[in-house]
Amino acid sequence: MPTIVFASPKGGVGKSTAAVLLSTELASHGGSVTMIDADPNRPLSQWASRPGKPARLNVIATANEDSIIDTIEKAAVETAFVIVDLEGTASMLAGYAMSRADLVIIPAQGSHLDATEAVRAIKLVRDQEKAFKRTIPFAVLFTRTSAAIRPRTLQSIEAEFLQNKIPMFDIQIHEREAFRAVFSFGGTLADPDPAQVSTLPAARQNARLFASEVIETLKANTPAKQREEVA
Repeated sequence: MPTIVFASPKGGVGKSTAAVLLSTELASHGGSVTMIDADPNRPLSQWASRPGKPARLNVIATANEDSIIDTIEKAAVETAFVIVDLEGTASMLAGYAMSRADLVIIPAQGSHLDATEAVRAIKLVRDQEKAFKRTIPFAVLFTRTSAAIRPRTLQSIEAEFLQNKIPMFDIQIHEREAFRAVFSFGGTLADPDPAQVSTLPAARQNARLFASEVIETLKANTPAKQREEVA
């Protein structure tokens, strides 16, 4: 079943938050999900330790450089989706995880520093393609953006990526209090009280569209005979 890897050499780009949003969306629609917490800070494990984790979602926090490939392959047999959250550095563990990915998502904020780090992550993906002699689909996901304003810096980065044929998600993960609340206090976007968390409907729609585009991206990069599994 599909393995989706979240990777960025730079910390603080919303990588783990995006992984939680995707995983909970998939689980809420009936998919079984294994999240592999390969970040030494264990952000996914901290989230999962709080109330409200979906029953169809399992978190593994024991993967390391020696075991990551076996852990991914075992989880891919047992659940419909495998989501891997990597540490915020380029490493052998990151490379091994990418080698088993059906899609690598590279989160980045709309700054030139983040764009540079995203390019580093892309180079690591391409290095694994050469080493393992397989195509590894990837796309940049812009995070913590404004739903109302597209700054000139972000537009410039998008234009440069487009010129260099770097795949980007159409959807962006906006800066939302609801996303911070889920990651900080546990549960899913179905849990918060709309009266206590601002713009909750917009946050739910943002997460749904993100999950939908991930599924469509997986389908587009999956051989026809395997597409029913992704659906």
